[in-house]
Amino acid sequence: MKAVARVLTCALAALALSASGSAPFSASASAQKSSAASTENPNWWKNAVIYEIYPRSFQDSNHDGIGDLNGITSRLDYLQNLGIDAIWLTPIYPSPQVDFGYDISDYTNIDPQYGTLADFDRLTAEAHKRHIGIIMDLVLNHTSDQHPWFKESASSRNNSKSDWYMWHDPKMVNGHREPPNNWESVFGHSAWEWDQARQQYYYHRFYIQQPDLNWNNPQVQKAMYDVERFWINHGVAGFRLDAITSLFEDPQNRDEDYVLGPDGKPEINAYGDKVVKTNLTDNLPEVNGILRQLRQVADQTHGRKVILIGETYLRSVDDLRKMYGDHNNELDLPMDMQVGFPSGGPHLDVNLLRQHINEAETGIGGNMPLFVFDNHDNARWDRYATNDHKDDVGRVLSTILFASRDTAMMYYGDEIGMVTTPPTRKEDVKDPIGITGWPKEKGRDGERTPMQWDPLGDAGFSDSPKTWLPIPSSYKTINVYTEEHDPNSMLHWYEQIITLKKSDPALHAGDEVMLNTTDPHVLSWLRKSPTGETVLVACNLTAQPQTVSFDLKAQGVHRFHLKTIMKTPGAQDPLSLDLVPLGPYGVYIGKVE
Repeated sequence: MKAVARVLTCALAALALSASGSAPFSASASAQKSSAASTENPNWWKNAVIYEIYPRSFQDSNHDGIGDLNGITSRLDYLQNLGIDAIWLTPIYPSPQVDFGYDISDYTNIDPQYGTLADFDRLTAEAHKRHIGIIMDLVLNHTSDQHPWFKESASSRNNSKSDWYMWHDPKMVNGHREPPNNWESVFGHSAWEWDQARQQYYYHRFYIQQPDLNWNNPQVQKAMYDVERFWINHGVAGFRLDAITSLFEDPQNRDEDYVLGPDGKPEINAYGDKVVKTNLTDNLPEVNGILRQLRQVADQTHGRKVILIGETYLRSVDDLRKMYGDHNNELDLPMDMQVGFPSGGPHLDVNLLRQHINEAETGIGGNMPLFVFDNHDNARWDRYATNDHKDDVGRVLSTILFASRDTAMMYYGDEIGMVTTPPTRKEDVKDPIGITGWPKEKGRDGERTPMQWDPLGDAGFSDSPKTWLPIPSSYKTINVYTEEHDPNSMLHWYEQIITLKKSDPALHAGDEVMLNTTDPHVLSWLRKSPTGETVLVACNLTAQPQTVSFDLKAQGVHRFHLKTIMKTPGAQDPLSLDLVPLGPYGVYIGKVE
């Protein structure tokens, strides 16, 4: 009866929308024009759309308030209709859940909260039928302190795994024990934890409960390559390599330099620590050797392409280029964080975006860039927006993501405009980062709230009276069902632009060149296919209307007329290339004819 009531209530909401003048449309109508790439195609990942799912928050199927694998399987048709080529699942392995799965206690099984290995195999098989690949999150840098490997390693200094983790003797100062150096955890305070049994410190780049593995040990390497093979044998399409640049540290254990503020004194972070640089603990050259080995294991798969994606927060485009390796023998897709996560925080800076997108086109050896604006570790897309023109800013960001020459990675809920909803009280915080750093650091709960499927009380996420994180009140208007029946919704926009990315020759496989490169307000570029189809994309990055003109002769284009493909709802069509009007945060995509 509850399911029937939900259908009737949602149907009444759809009729109300229709009566108000918004004609309903089928969620699949536009997206069915595009088909997800088959993972048997060795180039399936190029220009693909990858959808990150935080499994706890996507769909609950067993009424416990926590999302699970069977819940994801039940929503595969929705993802196929949206045009998704692959799903990246954040960790679903057995775990104490201190860092919600990034602290792994068993690499070759499924946490019971999410289901069973049989559930995973069913998800993979059902996704495969829809030409959707499953990408596992492979956490290579560290394990849980509850992993049998660490328990054995910590038991003594002479066991078979004594050298599997980063152990170090203390530094003695005036007779007192201190950590070996000043390295800091990403999650606050010293990166060294004292172990009473071994009378040594162990290194943890992240939480105390996440000890770092010793990647100088060949046995550690072999164990992790075996984990990679295990999941390949279970049909995965690829791996997202978590914290991959952090595998190695300075063998001399030297102190890092401090990050200095304008006053010449060390900066202080949200946890009250002096901020240190990471030159000695991040992106050391040895990482590339491990990537080549991971690539060799992936390439041993017969009949299909298994891709490697890297979590790569890097300092320059040159560092990014190196992650692809010589002759593409390392990562397929290192994440280009320069575009979506610029240093200095989120801001729609035309010149900076133009620079970084152009660097991705010209500075990485012709490789395919991977752009991303959202993920489970950062505030959602609305960090770029104010209350005015919020949806328009969302359309701008999605246009940059899907109309560029790239593989696009999106986060669940982006397509309906889900916003960041941080906790307002410390007692409600689930993320240990927020507990440690409150109130300056509220943690990552705000970007991990449950998916909003419909306008009823549980948002279609779970029948449980209590969900693991609260469902934001925005679900009443921001949800899949309501937006399916509004032709001007964010969901409709995503469906259209993903379809274009897959079906239009210029937007799918064309070269990209920046236009009007001195314009301080409008970011614009040209996509041109090998057969000559040409598409113009223009995004106003200001709250003021802009009018722009384009001379494309330098790009070898001698046509002058524009045929509108997509534009911000309610916007005017341009009269010609000489007069393209853009409203506040307006978007225009047109074919040059």
